[in-house]
Amino acid sequence: MGSSKSDLRSTIYPEPVDHFDQLPDPVLLLIFNKIGDVKTLGRCCGVCSRFHSLVPQVDNVVVRVDCVISDDDDASSSSSSSSSSSSAASSDKSRHPISSLFRLVFLGLVKPFQSLTQLISISSRRCSASSSLVDDDFEQNSVTHHSPTQVLKNFDEIKLLRIELPSGELGIDEGALLKWRADFGSTLDNCVILGASSVIQPVSIGDLVEEQCGIGSNSNILGDGNGETDNGSIPESFYTNGGLKLRVVWTISSLIAASARHYLLQPIIAEHKKLESLVLTDVDGQGVLCMNREQLEELRVKPLSASSASKRTMVPALNMRLWYAPHLELPDGTVLKGATLVAIRPSEQPKKEVVGPDGNWVAAAFEEPYGTAARMLVKRRTYCLEMNSF
Repeated sequence: MGSSKSDLRSTIYPEPVDHFDQLPDPVLLLIFNKIGDVKTLGRCCGVCSRFHSLVPQVDNVVVRVDCVISDDDDASSSSSSSSSSSSAASSDKSRHPISSLFRLVFLGLVKPFQSLTQLISISSRRCSASSSLVDDDFEQNSVTHHSPTQVLKNFDEIKLLRIELPSGELGIDEGALLKWRADFGSTLDNCVILGASSVIQPVSIGDLVEEQCGIGSNSNILGDGNGETDNGSIPESFYTNGGLKLRVVWTISSLIAASARHYLLQPIIAEHKKLESLVLTDVDGQGVLCMNREQLEELRVKPLSASSASKRTMVPALNMRLWYAPHLELPDGTVLKGATLVAIRPSEQPKKEVVGPDGNWVAAAFEEPYGTAARMLVKRRTYCLEMNSF
């Protein structure tokens, strides 16, 4: 009788089934690879021992850096409160962003992210600080810092890695545009820079009606701002009003930012032998550093040449091509004032066609609408420049 009651109870109230337990490991790894985000994967580690054993096998990882601190502030921030860490981070932003080596860090990898500490090796001091917290509203003085190298330490199978900085390094005037993309092996392979002194977004129907009625005052929206005829050449005012100097600053600053990022990636590349693609970008979309499988292998077998002046990769002697348009209107209505495109390659490398059998590698560096802007600019007159190694 008791057995029949038990059977009846199990029929009415069946045991709950964990459907994830029924999924094979390859399917779970596919799900984890779609997740990618290292913090979310850290939480997954704490779900069960099976997840904990599978997460280190993920081959597609995204690391979103919460803050950046300089080496100068590292020692003090490790023993000070989080308010000190925050002020140190903000003070770095106020200084020139590429004046010293910046170390990428994770902020607040504590409860509820305690499962992530099971995946990486951290000091016992930080562990004790973590374990003392019991909810999301953690104490500010218990914030811990972890570099991406530490966070990625126990991932064994990474093939695709993307690291996102919280912001771009280069401070530019409000309304200006500056974007760069650089490809590196053991040194710079190429770099493309797109800039504009100002960007005018497409005019809405309402604004157009106001302008036609004489309400708006933006009568110079379609002019080049200098009253000069655009014949495809750089106008004389470009040399006299500081335009050329500004572009030189943009170029050098972008190259320094790219070489500093490249220098920071050395330990990650050395430790993860299976890497096939590495991208280091920022949330603002200002700069993108890319390395493919061949370039990663080149860095492993041919150590980079570091600059003696600062902790960054030495920039070799360069050949540069520059295109300029005082006014560039894109098909979507966006207007770039003082649009400038710079294509850079090391002098020792064979010349590569900007548009030709090698493909439009300059335009391919940017997402739309800026890829279109690059394609329009390369049709204009080309100016060749050279720069010494630095």
